[in-house]
Amino acid sequence: MASDQLQERWSTFSNRNAVPLTLLCLAAIYASGCAYTGSIRDYVHNGFKVGPEYQKPAAPVEQDWIDSYDKRLLQELPRDPRWWTVFHDPSLTNLIDQSYEQNIPLREAGMRVVEARAQLGITVGALFPQEQSFYGDYRRSQISRRAVNSRPLLNLGIPRTFDHWATGFDAAWELDFWGKFRRAVESAEASLDATVEEYDDVLVTLLAETASAYVELRTAQERRRLAEANIESQQGSLNIARARYDSGTTDELDVYQALTNVRNTQALLPVLREQERKAEIRLCVLQGIPPRDLGDQLGSGPIPKAPPTVAVGIPADLLRRRPDVRRAERLAAAESARIGVAAADLLPQFSIRGTINYAAEDFSHLLGSKSFAGDISPGFRWDLLNYGRLRNNVLVQDARFQQQALQYQQTVLRANADAERAIVTFLESQEQVKFLSDAVDANQQALKIAIDQYQAGETNYNQIFTLQAFLVDEQDALALAQQRVAMGLISIYKALGGGWQIRLGNDNLLAMPELIEL
Repeated sequence: MASDQLQERWSTFSNRNAVPLTLLCLAAIYASGCAYTGSIRDYVHNGFKVGPEYQKPAAPVEQDWIDSYDKRLLQELPRDPRWWTVFHDPSLTNLIDQSYEQNIPLREAGMRVVEARAQLGITVGALFPQEQSFYGDYRRSQISRRAVNSRPLLNLGIPRTFDHWATGFDAAWELDFWGKFRRAVESAEASLDATVEEYDDVLVTLLAETASAYVELRTAQERRRLAEANIESQQGSLNIARARYDSGTTDELDVYQALTNVRNTQALLPVLREQERKAEIRLCVLQGIPPRDLGDQLGSGPIPKAPPTVAVGIPADLLRRRPDVRRAERLAAAESARIGVAAADLLPQFSIRGTINYAAEDFSHLLGSKSFAGDISPGFRWDLLNYGRLRNNVLVQDARFQQQALQYQQTVLRANADAERAIVTFLESQEQVKFLSDAVDANQQALKIAIDQYQAGETNYNQIFTLQAFLVDEQDALALAQQRVAMGLISIYKALGGGWQIRLGNDNLLAMPELIEL
């Protein structure tokens, strides 16, 4: 019966005050200034939410790559997200798989996704009654015998002590009349998307860094192998010079020249071994394991050979493939929604408070119908004298949105530049490899002829000395050029945002539908 009475009282209040409340709300929009909250038409069109409706910032890109005319650039997107398989190197594939499973910064980024998801749940909870509490209370009171006012009561036989039992439920609900809480949910959802994009960006970087460290390791091994082969060859020439010096057919100058080449080449070995060790340490850190010798695991091998062509698509594909670009766009969306949250504070806040409780002196009567009580109190609160604080807060949020929109545009620009730099490195390094390969072949032929002529006594040692020194430099430069080709291809895939798609098929914390449908 009491509950029906409360409902009837609320219905009566609502019917009597529906028109005044509507007029008050409409007047509030105008009084607050449409420049901050939008017009009434915007308010209705946006689903009864104040603040701007988000639109993706413009980010112009070129239609084609600078080197799009080159036939080695295919105007299509890579079909396989596991781009590192183009090197056909099982060791590289195993390293990347281990890094994906064990890398600590990647796992840390995953925990940020978990945090953002929980934060979204907190924000969604604000759409419902913000305060709800079930309570129970017991109180025992006793009147003093010496209190003056209590003496007449005691004379009438009223007991000095009495009990009070109570239980009930309180609730307070600020209505989302202006879309404040719905805008907050929009912001939280966009922030969650941004953390997923951050995870993907960390993953893309991890894949590229693992491949790059592996290429550096193999390059150092190849350079050391070439240096050791040259040392062996130069040692042979030194033996020839010493034999001719001992026989009196040449002077000591040839011996010193030959020894100079040997020692100069030997001096490269410590540097190359240092580079190998540093590459191994880097690979260990990327895999989330303590630094150790990876010689038994990886052994030795050639520099990964890149295919001559690469699928790059068009520049516009960067907007949907690069995680850092998508993250910047999602952060802009989150900031846009916060403008609406701030703008809602300029308007009156409507709320409903209610209590349902039972109270009795005896516990046995606590839940009886005569012990029921309750109240409901609709109301509003309007912060009028805020001294510009609320309006300036809207301006702050708008400025932050503008900053994030510019950051998005800069991220797109940087992504385009990254791709262009990677493409030119990949293409021009291939040309460099061709020229250096021809130079190495020609040097080796000339060196063979010079050694034969020196042994026959037809020429001096100067030619051998020069050719051997040049051969070391040219072979080393060739190995570095081959490294740049591989690095250029890795940089292309990184610049295109390739590889993050591998997490879509995994049964982990990111394989949830609400997180992968971006």
